[in-house]
Amino acid sequence: MSVRFTVTALTAACALGLAACAPAWVPVIGKTPDMQTKSVTAIKTVRVHRIAVMPLLSGPGVPDDAADTVTAELQAQMKLQAGWDLVPSVDVESALQKLPPTTARNLESNAIALGKAVSADGVIYGRVIKYRERVGADYAASSPAAVAFNLHLIAVNQGVVLWSAQFDKEQQSLTDNVFDIYNFVKNQARWLMANEIAQQGVDVAVNSLHGKLNMEEPAVHFQVAPYQSKYSDNLNEN
Repeated sequence: MSVRFTVTALTAACALGLAACAPAWVPVIGKTPDMQTKSVTAIKTVRVHRIAVMPLLSGPGVPDDAADTVTAELQAQMKLQAGWDLVPSVDVESALQKLPPTTARNLESNAIALGKAVSADGVIYGRVIKYRERVGADYAASSPAAVAFNLHLIAVNQGVVLWSAQFDKEQQSLTDNVFDIYNFVKNQARWLMANEIAQQGVDVAVNSLHGKLNMEEPAVHFQVAPYQSKYSDNLNEN
């Protein structure tokens, strides 16, 4: 038996033990999930192959570098998925320099303008609403990290938001949420940093989007002309 398996087994045993001792006021199964996604019914009819990621905005009270962190994670995870063509971040930054500064008011219109400038089928844009770092160490945090952000994919030519995702997570101890044993064991019973929570949220969002999109090239049908023999005229004459 490997050391890693032993540690995982002990962690799981501790988790179950804590669950048995958890107070009666723990959340019940069926609480709102950390990630919520929605898409229009016509998403499969719109081909989206070339996608640009617009740098996310930071909401009120959110550190400026938080949006940069989530944006970088979003770009990195989208590069790992096959099927779409991701516009290089250098091209995105170059195009944005020619547009008005992006704000909450012109976020969608700037996303469309960006998409046209880089010849993208769709543009992902959004905002980081909450980004709070944990206070304390891996196994002794006095305040947990919390992250919330939203993402939207807009079809550039149609001007329609095809897909949206809303992520909101604050890590909880097992005694606060006894039904979160899986994540408790997965994270080795330690308190996560904010960027780790953001990474988990982006991973779920990117996988959701990848499963929804139609990235196939439209089928091209060729009509074959009837065969004409160079001897056909002579045959007909005879």
